[in-house]
Amino acid sequence: MTEPAALRDICDDDVVASPPSNAHVRLALLALAMGGFGIGTTEFVTMGLLPQIADGVDIDIPTAGHVVASYAIGVVVGAPTIAALAARLPRWKVLIWLMVLFAVGNLASALAPSYPILMIGRFVAGVPHGAFFGIGSVVAASLVPAHRRTWAVAMMLAGLTVANIVGVPVATLLGQRAGWQWPYALVAAIAVVTVVALIAWVPRQQGDPSATVAAELRSLRRVQVWLALGIGTVGFGGMFATFSYIAPTMTDLAGFSEDAVPLILVVYGIGMTTGAMIAGRIAQHGLMRGIFFSLLAIALLLAIFGFAAQHQVTAVPAVFLLGLVPTILVPMLQTRLMDVAHEGQSLAAALNHSTLNIANALGAWLGSVVLAAGYGYEWPSRLGAGLAVLGLLVAGYSAWLGRRPSTYDGAGFATEGPTAAAAESS
Repeated sequence: MTEPAALRDICDDDVVASPPSNAHVRLALLALAMGGFGIGTTEFVTMGLLPQIADGVDIDIPTAGHVVASYAIGVVVGAPTIAALAARLPRWKVLIWLMVLFAVGNLASALAPSYPILMIGRFVAGVPHGAFFGIGSVVAASLVPAHRRTWAVAMMLAGLTVANIVGVPVATLLGQRAGWQWPYALVAAIAVVTVVALIAWVPRQQGDPSATVAAELRSLRRVQVWLALGIGTVGFGGMFATFSYIAPTMTDLAGFSEDAVPLILVVYGIGMTTGAMIAGRIAQHGLMRGIFFSLLAIALLLAIFGFAAQHQVTAVPAVFLLGLVPTILVPMLQTRLMDVAHEGQSLAAALNHSTLNIANALGAWLGSVVLAAGYGYEWPSRLGAGLAVLGLLVAGYSAWLGRRPSTYDGAGFATEGPTAAAAESS
């Protein structure tokens, strides 16, 4: 019996693929989005099942919160490590093996008999997260003309946003009814289906034989890379300072019942999906311009969020905007990083997701400091507005630096001056 072409190609690095048609591009983006859907589901479902997890492995709820941190640490560690080490390998193969590792981590989580094993399983599940999005973003951007790159990245990231509408609520309900292990088993099954889709639909792009770990790491010598990462850290830190406490904000300030919180989170997910869908069009008017105005919109939104959350009629639209506005920024930052990293695109794009997880931890911690000081739930968003303004300052400095005459270090790497992204924004 003849071996299927898709499976045969996995073992054949010499396959030369013709340029993909529009239909094949959409299928490839769908395969990447499926992986994002699984990642988004497993990342956020844990937060809704902490009481069940605590009972299941005989720990208290604060200790169960470390399960969330274990996944985030896996993301932060795995993203730059894998992206750098896999620089020379065919990207489509790396994506497949990342999703295999993701399936293993979630299956280990589902079968974990104790808290330490669960912590290991969550760490392993988090390791592929950033690298999958980073390398997948590079692949997605390479499938389309230059002016549609942000759209392609946004379509891949749409799987992550749709997970907040469908995957997380369904998985949470499954965990509440059937046991906390089953959502992780479900995500492992999604990962297996994604592997099949990646094999069937993602073009066989070969790796760069000249790429090395040193070359990928050299991208970190570029000031603009660090500025882009800084925009993500402080800009999104404000959003996470607010979203981390969204449930008590809606119940204590807006007066909703606890039963209404899942529906409110669905509204947030719809906002995220909408933001991902329109990000590409906004970026076509200039990448840095889009980043700047997105940060300005985040700052304004967070400044008024505390007031809006005190009334049910305005709280729900505010939650929708909380999902929409920051999500517009994600694919634009991803594209910006790929522009300024030059030869280190995979590493820089993966670092974007490490940055977002650092922003998650930073925002949640700063929000807890405000609350512990005795301020109400309207104050984390006000702190977040300040962080977004700081992100605006970083973005402004990055744009200003990009318009200066280029200077180079001793190895010939630009430390400041125009980049492809700066040219695009002009």
